[in-house]
Amino acid sequence: MTSGVPENGPTVSASASGSALELGDETAEIARVVVEAAPGVEKIPAAERVYAYVKAAILDRVYPGGELLTEGELATAVGVSRTPVREALLRLEESGLVKLYPKKGALVQPVLPQEIDDVLEARELLETHAAAKVWPRRKQLVETLTQRVDEMREHRRSGNAKSFLEADRAFHEAIVGAAGNQILAKLYNSLRDRQVRMGVPGIEMQPARMDKSIASHQEMIDALGGNSVKRFRELVVAHIDTASADLRSSR
Repeated sequence: MTSGVPENGPTVSASASGSALELGDETAEIARVVVEAAPGVEKIPAAERVYAYVKAAILDRVYPGGELLTEGELATAVGVSRTPVREALLRLEESGLVKLYPKKGALVQPVLPQEIDDVLEARELLETHAAAKVWPRRKQLVETLTQRVDEMREHRRSGNAKSFLEADRAFHEAIVGAAGNQILAKLYNSLRDRQVRMGVPGIEMQPARMDKSIASHQEMIDALGGNSVKRFRELVVAHIDTASADLRSSR
């Protein structure tokens, strides 16, 4: 693998990636199955295994922005042929995580300042819309959201930033999912994938942000017990604004 894209396209080094990558807690269960070579892995479609493996490695920065991935090394790492690797890389390009260069490989897209702005603007639009949609059935949400905040507190005590972010993510996904629009929920999940790549270093460098985040999430739960949807939406916007400021300061 090599980094950077020359004027005529990326170049490929002869080195190959090892298969024993250390993946973070945000890794999907399917990726853990692949990495651990657990029984039953052969039942998972090959393209899905490659997709999960590469996506998890990108989100956890095992493959950082600017890294060039080749079909051959990925096929070796996951233990499949090149055909499912191509299928997986096409999906990853659609997600905005890589850019494909024919006969060269896939360049992991770096996180740019404009991407932070775009992701957080889109998050605000989706989450404030969801906040209004779920308001009539907000009482059913409180128990789920309280469980997620309890998990955040537990991960804060143990100092596990990646697991903390997973619980944070699950909190917001529960709100968006409860709005009942599967297309918006899928779009939101892709935005959160991007933010995982952006957010972990800041949380790890400044653990006190976890405390601030827990307090913010608890405020949202408390607002769901009140009678003002306007207040709830304002707290959602304030939370995202804080996330935006934190991400910019950590770059």
